[in-house]
Amino acid sequence: MSTPKPGHHAAQGKAASAASPSPADRWWTLGIVTLSTFMLMLDLTVVNVALPSLRTSLHGGFSDLQWVIDAYALSLAVFLLTSGTLADRLGRKRVFLFGFAVFTAASLACGLAGDILVLNIARGVQGAGAAVLFAVGPALIGQEFRGKERGTAFGVFGGGAGLAIAFGPIIGGALTDGLSWRWIFLVNVPIGVLAMALGARRMHESHARGARRVKDIDWAGLVTFSVAMSLLVLGLVRGAQDGWGSARILTMFVVSALALAVFMVIQRARGANAMLDLSLFRVVSFNGIGVAAVFVSATAMSSIFLLVSYIQNTFEYSPWQTGVRFLPMTLMLFLTAAVGGALSTKVPQRLVVGLALTLVAVGLGLIRPLVDPGSAWTAALPGMMVLGFGLGLFNPARAFLSIGVVEPRKAGMASGMNETFQQVGMAIGIAAFGALFRSRVADRFAHSDVGRQIGASAHAKGEAVAAGGARQVADAAPAGFSDQVAHAGRVAFVDSLGDVLSIAAVIAAVGAVLAFALIRGKDLHPSAVGAAPGVLPDPDENAAGVGIGADTAEGDRGTGVLPVGGTIGAGA
Repeated sequence: MSTPKPGHHAAQGKAASAASPSPADRWWTLGIVTLSTFMLMLDLTVVNVALPSLRTSLHGGFSDLQWVIDAYALSLAVFLLTSGTLADRLGRKRVFLFGFAVFTAASLACGLAGDILVLNIARGVQGAGAAVLFAVGPALIGQEFRGKERGTAFGVFGGGAGLAIAFGPIIGGALTDGLSWRWIFLVNVPIGVLAMALGARRMHESHARGARRVKDIDWAGLVTFSVAMSLLVLGLVRGAQDGWGSARILTMFVVSALALAVFMVIQRARGANAMLDLSLFRVVSFNGIGVAAVFVSATAMSSIFLLVSYIQNTFEYSPWQTGVRFLPMTLMLFLTAAVGGALSTKVPQRLVVGLALTLVAVGLGLIRPLVDPGSAWTAALPGMMVLGFGLGLFNPARAFLSIGVVEPRKAGMASGMNETFQQVGMAIGIAAFGALFRSRVADRFAHSDVGRQIGASAHAKGEAVAAGGARQVADAAPAGFSDQVAHAGRVAFVDSLGDVLSIAAVIAAVGAVLAFALIRGKDLHPSAVGAAPGVLPDPDENAAGVGIGADTAEGDRGTGVLPVGGTIGAGA
């Protein structure tokens, strides 16, 4: 062990203090990360309302338009864990700003695309940039805040994501109708440039000590995990179209499973230099919040898409009118997000997450008894508002726990893995509930009195009703028969919606039970509950095992002090 010179620690403390960033910069970081998340979630929802305009402008077919959605979702799911792990090693600020640059440049390419192929390629690149921002953003917030303020910060963060989900149809409709579909992408460019400029000035670097070189990156793990995730998500999003039992889809799932098995072997062999530290899965609460993320995404997110389709297609509202009718749920989600963030540090985390999933289950379960084919759209409001309440509680709690149960040096890795759980859950939910909904609508329509009169083509017409084409099916019916067709389509659509959301409610309730059982307060890392600040000892001393432990030191900015958030956590 090296012997420090007289005055060494005093000098180091002064240097650390001088290097310590302004507390105001924490809030700049939170604002930039929340803005980026708003943009990313917006791009998951806003594109749907612009698809008819895209088809007309770029002359794309049905499959081409599917890829506008799928290319983004696919690359997003594939690169989440990779982004988080690279950020821990190479610097979170550096990787975050790189991801923002990729997302912004790809948004420009999307807005300027002259044909559907260019648009879909740009959407894939945009999804890769989004993956970086999704994975690294929570880790950047976690490095800046401790204790009560961390809960508040994640409440703001969750509120931003919730606003984007709910306001997506409104913003998409306004931009598409008022300007052009291109502006749903081009609007990201000036916002992204401004956010990057502020981030370069106001955000602070942090990383895990140790491997920070390119040669230390787990390239084999990166490739095998990317292959596994890409084939899994691609199989899920294309299964309904290609057939779940088709050779292509089955091959995707089999190769995905094999690639994941090889990935696990590689991770065990690489030990400390692995892309994913498998010891994370020995933390019960890490598994618990991952399971909760899958269940919420699979049930709530897919159900929101179905509810949007119900209000837009059953009542023939425009995208803008549909979005306005989601405002009550939006406001509930936004207001309760702040409550959810604050509760994360005041009550047991399993209660917050378990209650959130319970509310999601109740909200979805209310649709069946309250909504019937003759109801006005307001009949769905109680269920939608309870659903918004549950999502508002869950979003900040998930982000808080995903990094709160690990030591700071693994924050990016843990956040990336949890975001991967969430995206895979969303893909599973949309694929499974979407297929079930289409099947139920088609069967109900085909077995109705109208369907039996139509004959062999009734099932196909029922599938068109499920896809939102009820008006077109009715208009194509013989004169004097269209009203009966329209009524049969509405009954099939609404009754099937109730069936599917009831099943989703049961699954969400199972998720609530698992959350109560698996999430434990004792698994929280000290940094999540307000670890006291301190000056790091000389690196040589730390390497020799003297002074502060290596795990505690990991995740500092490299300035000689613990993250600024520690200064406000001690009294929390």
